[in-house]
Amino acid sequence: MMKLTINDLKIYTPAKDFELSKLFYSKLGFELTEVWAGDVDCRLGGAVFRLQNYYKKEWADNFMMLFGVDDAKAWHLHAKQVIEQGEFGTAKVAEPEEIDGAVICHVWDPSGILLIFIS
Repeated sequence: MMKLTINDLKIYTPAKDFELSKLFYSKLGFELTEVWAGDVDCRLGGAVFRLQNYYKKEWADNFMMLFGVDDAKAWHLHAKQVIEQGEFGTAKVAEPEEIDGAVICHVWDPSGILLIFIS
């Protein structure tokens, strides 16, 4: 029997205002690369997702991405600075929480996508 493998996985992430979302992720430090159909891959370290110019409120309101990071508190400070310096609509960041020995930082992008940074 042949062993099946997966070599790559990209999650398609909705964007209510595509240009604003691209700017937001760029300011967070993601490298944006245009791909087919006008979408962009957002890459930082080993993480990559595909941002698309498509939005459904019900989908975006329940969409989350979990990032394992070295320092969630540093991500909190960075995201807070990015949001305070730009016009990113409803984007927001919550104070870090410590839960069961982990530090968790919640950030909401301009489309309402929840980014969870955990260390």
